Amino acid sequence: MDNIYVNINHWSSPVYQQTVLIVMAVLVAGSVINFLLRKKNQYSMIAWASLKSWLIMAPIMFIIMGIRSPAPIIFLTLLALHGAKVFFQIMGMFHRTAFVTICYIGIIGLGYSAYTDNLTLYNEMAMIVLGLSCLVPLFKKDYKNMIQYISLTLLAFIFLGWSFLHLGLVLNFENGIYQVMYLIILTEFCDNTNLAISGYFRGEKFIPELSTRRTIKSTAIAIFLTLLLAYGMRHLLPDRSDKYWLASGLLASFGGLVGDLVMAVIRKDAGVKTVGPFIIGRGDFLQRMDRLIFVAPIFYFVMLALK
Repeated sequence: MDNIYVNINHWSSPVYQQTVLIVMAVLVAGSVINFLLRKKNQYSMIAWASLKSWLIMAPIMFIIMGIRSPAPIIFLTLLALHGAKVFFQIMGMFHRTAFVTICYIGIIGLGYSAYTDNLTLYNEMAMIVLGLSCLVPLFKKDYKNMIQYISLTLLAFIFLGWSFLHLGLVLNFENGIYQVMYLIILTEFCDNTNLAISGYFRGEKFIPELSTRRTIKSTAIAIFLTLLLAYGMRHLLPDRSDKYWLASGLLASFGGLVGDLVMAVIRKDAGVKTVGPFIIGRGDFLQRMDRLIFVAPIFYFVMLALK
């Protein structure tokens, strides 16, 4: 695959400028509406809080993603590293320096593999991380709870590293930078919309043990609205045909929901809801990226299949 985004500054691209204007216009319009309604009920306040965060995060994302390579992949790798850190804090093993370091090294290796488009090394990193993790008990001569630590290290690496950094592999597609932004925008839009409208479409909860706010009705409507957005922003895809935007919208909706629920299971099992600094809006850092752990790899392979 040709890594065409190398040495390109996307800030000067009309498509990039158009994308920035569309997204920021939607955010500003939504913010004005939610600002006026923010005290009407708790759901409007939740939506307003999340929109506030995106008014800050979106410009940062556009600025960094607009810089020529390797800035985008470095940015994604740093996000993956921080996500792994939060995961280890949730699981109470951040003090296990050897395992944490091995995971970090593995994620950096993934970032390098994605940048060089070395798929063989990318997929071999999981075995390298597993092998090094298995050696830790032998070198430390400590054998208590080691199976648990090894398993959690590999889980952190797979979810926050291997899965998430498929976004880095997507960067290697033709106009891949636009597809990465497209995917991030769709997943966040679906989640935020679901939370914002759940109070207006009451009914049976969607897995109430894990998601206390989302209802089946609000989830269905959020998916429909996400598909509309996928259609409206299809200019970011390599082809405007229905199969591309429809597949992307469905993946962002359903894959994002699964990723969110899987991380909710992990938090519930660990008995921890939020770890680290509170991101403006809602939740910690991991709650803002967990939807992409399933969306990114599935999107990558689906786009390959559709070519």
